[in-house]
Amino acid sequence: MAALWRGCGRLLARRPWAAQALTAGALMGVGDVIAQQLVERRGLRGHHGPRTMKMMVIGFCFVGPVVGGWYKILDQLIPGTTKVVAVKKMVLDQGGFAPCFLGCFLAITGAMNGLSAEENWSKIQQDYTDALLTNYCIWPPVQIANFYFVPLKHRLAVVQCVAIVWNCYLSWKANRM
Repeated sequence: MAALWRGCGRLLARRPWAAQALTAGALMGVGDVIAQQLVERRGLRGHHGPRTMKMMVIGFCFVGPVVGGWYKILDQLIPGTTKVVAVKKMVLDQGGFAPCFLGCFLAITGAMNGLSAEENWSKIQQDYTDALLTNYCIWPPVQIANFYFVPLKHRLAVVQCVAIVWNCYLSWKANRM
């Protein structure tokens, strides 16, 4: 396990974008598997592999790069790691970034699920408010701790580990028809 952790650290140091995308994609996949197996109780025979792959692609191509880039921007906008700085970052993250990110995530998921523009818009209207309110129940305390205690290069990984439960919820919410 220590060797795996060191390998991840080397990849993160050499290719931070790749490491963040891989981490986000893998953990989005884990969240979808948990959603299908524990929440939806599909069983192994009923598991929808293409759905898991779609969620992984969204993690690789959207979640990892966008959230990783956002954390860099946020650190430039509000430098430092004091408690007050962590609260400021959380307010900007949850007040500005999270609502936009969540809308984009739901739109991308709908498009990847083959919804027409009208169907996708209807689904976003149906799911967005509930997903955003659920976001506000989970993420503010996580983000304050993340911004206060965790170095920038590890923030996405920490968030994605906590996000396994969140990814499970998002996968269930976004793929519920």
